[in-house]
Amino acid sequence: MKFQFHAVPFVLLSFTLSLFGLIVADLDSDKQALLEFLSTVPHAPRLNWSESTPICTSWVGVTCNSNGTRVTGIHLPGIGFKGSIPENTLGKLDALRMLSLHSNGLRGNLPSDILSIFSLQYVNLQQNNFSGLIPSSISTKLIALDISSNNFSGSIPSTFQNLTRLTWLYLQNNSISGDIPDFNLPSLKYLNLSYNNLNGTIPNSINNFPYNSFVGNSRLCGPPLNNCSSIFPPSSSPSLSPSPSPKHQPLSPASPQNKRATTSKSYFGLAPILALAIGGCAFISLLVLVIFVCCLKREKSESSGILKGKAPCAGKTEVSKSFGSGVQEAEKNKLFFFEGCSYSFDLEDLLKASAEVLGKGSFGTTYRAALEDGTAVVVKRLREVLVGKKEFEQQMEVVGRIGRHPNVMPLRAYYYSKDEKLLVYDYMSGGNLFTLLHGNRGVGRTPLDWDSRIKISLGAAKGIASIHTDQMGSKLTHGNIKSSNVLITEEHDGCITDVGLSPLMSTPSTMSRGNGYRAPEVTESRKITQKSDVYSFGVLLLEMLTGKTPLGYPGYDDMVDLPRWVRSVVREEWTAEVFDEELLRGQYAEEEMVQMLQIALACVAKLADNRPTMDEVVRNIEEIRHPGLKNRTTSSESESNVQTP
Repeated sequence: MKFQFHAVPFVLLSFTLSLFGLIVADLDSDKQALLEFLSTVPHAPRLNWSESTPICTSWVGVTCNSNGTRVTGIHLPGIGFKGSIPENTLGKLDALRMLSLHSNGLRGNLPSDILSIFSLQYVNLQQNNFSGLIPSSISTKLIALDISSNNFSGSIPSTFQNLTRLTWLYLQNNSISGDIPDFNLPSLKYLNLSYNNLNGTIPNSINNFPYNSFVGNSRLCGPPLNNCSSIFPPSSSPSLSPSPSPKHQPLSPASPQNKRATTSKSYFGLAPILALAIGGCAFISLLVLVIFVCCLKREKSESSGILKGKAPCAGKTEVSKSFGSGVQEAEKNKLFFFEGCSYSFDLEDLLKASAEVLGKGSFGTTYRAALEDGTAVVVKRLREVLVGKKEFEQQMEVVGRIGRHPNVMPLRAYYYSKDEKLLVYDYMSGGNLFTLLHGNRGVGRTPLDWDSRIKISLGAAKGIASIHTDQMGSKLTHGNIKSSNVLITEEHDGCITDVGLSPLMSTPSTMSRGNGYRAPEVTESRKITQKSDVYSFGVLLLEMLTGKTPLGYPGYDDMVDLPRWVRSVVREEWTAEVFDEELLRGQYAEEEMVQMLQIALACVAKLADNRPTMDEVVRNIEEIRHPGLKNRTTSSESESNVQTP
């Protein structure tokens, strides 16, 4: 018994050492698999993977589990990988949960042993050059699969029907053909099969997804696309028609269609002809009248000194021909300038200037006006102003006072008449944040780097905070915070504009439910508060982080409900996929981006009381770049909380 008692610790020690050896062996196996992958796939030189460095703490793009025993995540978008992935490399990472290699130059077949990793949950391989068939052996734990914008061909594997946890499935922009399997996936919420070569009828199990999920497949039919009878003739079957366009036989004279045609023709007598002739004469008379009225208005406007437009430059700008049309002759010099403004022109000079349209927003149209002396200013022509002259002038005084902050666009002058309300601002050649984020995202574009994004966001936050803490003690709000209202200064700082206009405007025009920046309580109560401004700024931060366009900008393919989309991605622990691909290609600070994401999510909290104030938002953003501020704040707070004995 004594011998057995002393043997127990020895057995436990041996077991522990054996277990430790297995753990080390598993991590070494992951390390060797990744090094083998790296040695066979050409890549950019900035990867720091090395045999001599610890894989879990120093390798770029590699994530391990909490105890550092296995590799669970590979996140290397836009890292410059070229060539094909060999078998028995990444497929050996049998504890892998997330694989993200999007926006690289990988090509060839996708090894079948990758998607079949049992633990795999998230895969993003979009925007590569993979080709061949989609592997049919797929992990049943898969939650998200994005292999869009590649060259995959063949059919969608029937094994997809077994992916009961699948929530995201993006296969668009490939060459996938054949019928769509009858997906009966209870968790599927996001689906895109557009721009492939799919054919047949869309299964009932997925026909509730929007039109954009299936567009670009010319031989695909059924809801939400066109009815199958409009694509396939009754004599042919959708699945048995290899020819691109079925041949239609001519109708026989005895067919019902011909009978209807003959009957219709027999009724086409004298009365319809007379009706058409009379209607045509009436239409021509109406057209002549409209042209006459338009010419009369044009002559009248030109004789009253309305701004005359010049030809647009290369077709990129719109020229104003109706700017100032409501200005009355007796009021030509009633342009009110604020104290400290150095402009020397009057209203008549402004109306003679050439102008181009910079944008059309919910408050009105904005023009760049070039005066004869070379001065360039911005003129905003307000629409749907509800208040009278006295209330308008009182609000302009408030706007003039707020504009003294360096991150708020100062109002230089204004004009008020019954039919025309004009505001004059300085012209900012740096443009606005929306254009920098979303304009010209094609070849030759210079992406907005992380340092610029955080500086612009901080400047805008400071401007909004100054509005909320007006020196006169008023509880002021902005009411129309969006990226197109964040202008860029010469120092590449953010400057908020359209300040103080919300109280002047018609409520329905400024509170559209399609506005993706609008707080949920605003669309219900029609009441703007400082906390609803915080929500709007949170959406702006999400826009800056993701590169996606909020709802309310028609014509942009990546337009989404940003707060909802980001929450869904973060909830599934796929946080890295939130960030803009342009950010991930260059020098970026992932830790800072995650911290900014946390600030943004706090701002877009569904309950207004759970959102921070703008002063707190400013402080939190400053702490991202200057952690010492946080440490000093924390230490001072702790000192103040120390109780004396």
